[in-house]
Amino acid sequence: MIKNILNAIKAYAGTFKLIGQLGLWKYFGVPMAISFLTAVAIGFLAWGLSDNLGAFISKIWFWEWGAETFRTISDFIGALIIIALGLILYRHIVMALSAPFMSPVSEKIEKHLFGENHSHRNTSNLGQLWRGIRINVRNLLMELLFTIPIILIGFIPVIGIISSVLLFLVQSYYAGFGNMDYTLERHYKYSESIQFVSRNKGLAIGNGMVFMLMLLIPVVGIILVLPLSVTAASTETLKVLESTKQIGFNGDLDRN
Repeated sequence: MIKNILNAIKAYAGTFKLIGQLGLWKYFGVPMAISFLTAVAIGFLAWGLSDNLGAFISKIWFWEWGAETFRTISDFIGALIIIALGLILYRHIVMALSAPFMSPVSEKIEKHLFGENHSHRNTSNLGQLWRGIRINVRNLLMELLFTIPIILIGFIPVIGIISSVLLFLVQSYYAGFGNMDYTLERHYKYSESIQFVSRNKGLAIGNGMVFMLMLLIPVVGIILVLPLSVTAASTETLKVLESTKQIGFNGDLDRN
């Protein structure tokens, strides 16, 4: 897994060059706009709700002494929860709506790496959008299933320290999952894609780690995160797919 994580991270190094070489920037215009507008909308929502959540959390403190301090802590905790949930919603909304624009990018990268002689499932823009929505709704529910207990662990002294690391890894995995599926949707059905990513968790985590870190860069990170992460995910996913095909082909030859 460690090797795959490192390979997925290294794949980002050549993304700018590959995007320019294949003329892919034109495909990223709408997704970058979706990414920016979604981030702004969720940012305003988080700003408006954090105080309300903080006030709700502060009600569990019944004593007068320390009430002001606990309210400050509650506002901070409320902001963290809103930010964590906001990032989750942001990623899945953007990835679902960008599917029809990202699939052609992945296909052009595949033709560049392995030529015209590659077989894949024929899918329409509507089918790609529906696949994106289906995958991301599924991943959103799974991510929330893990995220909520991890956030609760954060309240436990000492043990709570690991919650931030776990939260980052979970969010990285599902971010990478979404980026990989733009390639997988041409080759695998819904359930088969889930199995593929499960077998290649390192690729998803490594790709998603850079994705998550890029979101920390104001404005620029939000705009560039999808083009770079999808390009990096496509190259590594395609390499694994090609390797799998070669192993299967050689295995058939051995059996014959």
